[in-house]
Amino acid sequence: MKIKNFIRRTGMILLFAGAFYVTVTTISNVTLADIQVGGEAKISDSSASVSEYRNTALQEKGLNKVNEKKRYISSSDEIEGPKTLEEAVDFEQYPTATVLATGYTAGVESTGKTPDHPQYGTTFSGVQVKRDLYSTIAADLNVYPIGTIMYIPDYGYGVVADKGSAINGNDIDLYYPTVEDVYAQWGKKEVEVYIVEMGDGNLTEEALIELNENEALQVFREQMPES
Repeated sequence: MKIKNFIRRTGMILLFAGAFYVTVTTISNVTLADIQVGGEAKISDSSASVSEYRNTALQEKGLNKVNEKKRYISSSDEIEGPKTLEEAVDFEQYPTATVLATGYTAGVESTGKTPDHPQYGTTFSGVQVKRDLYSTIAADLNVYPIGTIMYIPDYGYGVVADKGSAINGNDIDLYYPTVEDVYAQWGKKEVEVYIVEMGDGNLTEEALIELNENEALQVFREQMPES
C-alpha cells in the first residue's frame, strides 16, 4: 500500500514538473538549451530564481539580432530651414557702411557703350557684368578695391568689379541687365551694407563662377527677381 502511494505521488510530481516546464518554455521561448552555454549548466541548486535566468537567456538570444536604428521621415513631413539669406547668414558679424547705391546697366545709358562695342559688358576687372547670387558692382576703388564682397539688403551679394568716373567715396553702382530692372527693382537709395571681405585688387571669371556655384546658396537662387 505504501509503495503504491509512493509511486502515485512520484508520478504526480513528475507530471506537475513536466507541465510546469512546458508552460515556462511556451511563455518565455527559453528552452533548457538556452540556459546552457558551452555545455555548462547556468542553473544550479543554489542559483538565483528562474525568472532571473529567463531574463539572462533572453538577452543572450537577442545579442545577435540587434538592428541599427533608422529614422524615417514621411513625405508629408516638412523640415524647417532658413527661408532667406538674412536668416541663413549672421551678417551682424561683419562691419557695415552706409552707401548711396544706384542701379546701372552695361548699356549706353550707363557706360556710353552700345552692344556692338568690343568692350560692351566688360568691367574694369576684366570679368563680364553679371546679375546672380554674387553680382558685379562698381565702387570707388580707393575705398573698396576690386574683389571686395559686400552684402546689400534687397539686392544680395555684390562683388566690386568695376569703377566709374562719377563714383566717389561711399557711392556704389549695382548692376542690372536692363533699364527697366533698374527702375522696377532699385533706382537710387541710401542703404547700409555689410562688408563681408575687402578685396586685394584682383577678380577673375573663375573666382566669380566659384562664388556663384556655392552649393549652400543655391536654394536662395529662386528668390532673385526675374529680369
